[in-house]
Amino acid sequence: MALRVRVCRLADIVPGELRAFTVGGVTWPVIVTYVGAEIVAVPGVCPHEDVALVDGTLDGNELICKGHGYGFDLVTGTCTHDKTLSLRRYPVTVVGDEIYVDLL
Repeated sequence: MALRVRVCRLADIVPGELRAFTVGGVTWPVIVTYVGAEIVAVPGVCPHEDVALVDGTLDGNELICKGHGYGFDLVTGTCTHDKTLSLRRYPVTVVGDEIYVDLL
């Protein structure tokens, strides 16, 4: 069973930028951005060392963590520095101008 939560509106995200949104009951924010024309949502914490990913940089499809420079391909979730790590991608649903993600 999925836990679908409203995260933001379409107008709240900008291509080429990382935006973090607080979700009630979740420790870290959810990051929402565009990868090409696709809306992508991921946890706001690096799976390597619990560093806030919203402080990182977005280079094309790659989110680069500010903490240790680990990169994550936002298309696949794969870490480009350590193949044993991955960044979970949350399923995204758009209803009208509202963005929802499935956290479970």
